[in-house]
Amino acid sequence: MIEGAVIPEDFLLSSKKAKILFNDYAKNLPIIDYHNHLPPQEIAENKKFANLTEIWLKGDHYKWRGMRALGVSEELITGSAADQDKFMAWARVVPATVRNPLFHWTHMELKNPFGINSFLHADSGKRIYEDCNALLTKDEFSTQGLLNHFKVEMVGTTDDPCDDLRYHKQLGESDFSVKVKPSFRPDKALLIDKAVQFKDYVKHLSAVSGIAITDVDGLIAALRQRVDYFAAHNCSVSDHGLATLPATYNLTDGERKEFISFLKTDGAVFSNPDAFAGYVLTELSKLYHEKDWVQQFHLGAIRNNNLGMFNKLGADTGYDSIGDFRHAERLSGFLGNLSVTDQLTKTIIYNLNPADNEVFAAMTGNFADGRMKGKMQFGSGWWFLDQKDGMEKQLNALSNMGMVSNFVGMLTDSRSFLSYSRHEYFRRILCNLFGAEMENGILPNDEKWIGQIISDICYYNAKEYFKLG
Repeated sequence: MIEGAVIPEDFLLSSKKAKILFNDYAKNLPIIDYHNHLPPQEIAENKKFANLTEIWLKGDHYKWRGMRALGVSEELITGSAADQDKFMAWARVVPATVRNPLFHWTHMELKNPFGINSFLHADSGKRIYEDCNALLTKDEFSTQGLLNHFKVEMVGTTDDPCDDLRYHKQLGESDFSVKVKPSFRPDKALLIDKAVQFKDYVKHLSAVSGIAITDVDGLIAALRQRVDYFAAHNCSVSDHGLATLPATYNLTDGERKEFISFLKTDGAVFSNPDAFAGYVLTELSKLYHEKDWVQQFHLGAIRNNNLGMFNKLGADTGYDSIGDFRHAERLSGFLGNLSVTDQLTKTIIYNLNPADNEVFAAMTGNFADGRMKGKMQFGSGWWFLDQKDGMEKQLNALSNMGMVSNFVGMLTDSRSFLSYSRHEYFRRILCNLFGAEMENGILPNDEKWIGQIISDICYYNAKEYFKLG
């Protein structure tokens, strides 16, 4: 195996202008990670990780998918094999991940924060595992230590409405300088087509909110109570992970009566789940507008495709994919319905199918209202698209259909405390794209002008958009 630096200083920066933009205008800016899935408890308790497998491989469905594709047994992925054996299984297959973003991410995460800038493979695996494990015992490699190391200014976690936010409260009362803000994620209150799970959730929501949910109005009242509770605990962002936005936004009188019966009747199925989800989501969006929150819609995933493995391992284990849903009319209808009553709040829409990039980017332009710049955002490439080609396509679609200078930039959308290298990855790709066009005469050859736009995209736009002072 060839040794030497994997991630050189000019990694992904193919021109002189790109290097200047990155080093002078992007590299050293703080990070606003406004959407992720980091566990608030681990931040509040300032957790230290037992070994590299725990911090790096557990819960990382990107790596799990890669390992399965390369013939690694499930015992060495999510099974009961020893942590070192799992890591060595990963080390053995890393050389075969070339041209997959896993190859770049892996070595960027080893370089920063561990300072290891050599190839991971079967022969180097044991040494790298031991070296990283030794570093993980240090205070700088606790959860809070890592967030400080990466210059994270804000962490936006993803939280169920029933969460008591105890760890956010604990963090708010501590001297930890990073803002850890909850985000309101009420998906379970919309999924009435999963009748058993939905009814269990309604009971839980009723108990937590202290509001009896016997009809649709009771459900909305309970959700309002939780929105108020979250707002009182420094929340100003919501998030929704949906295949598509609903196509209808109202319930008939008959459907309202049906909902009352549905809650009482074992085995009952609600006849119009799309209308129900549309009504509840619309009422929530009105509450977000009232609170001046940002609402986010992550759209386009088709989940739990491998039913056999879903039955064994559950959700979020690496069996989701890109869907080919029709989005344009649903986006137009849902957002347009809110615009009629002037109750459309700041909105970020994320697309998972690159074939729909221009659809999403163009749609945001329909709902700019002249009251603030960048109110409607076409969100960064996420999940299957948070790699070089996906990021470039998103940036190009946004540039062609909207105003990239207003873009609020990258987020990790991750469960890993090592994933902040993705912000560096994005910044390098962004600077490379702009730098090449400066050198080719497509953009002005003015480093200060273009550099300010780079800085805005990487940090300042998000700071303003999320009102971080």
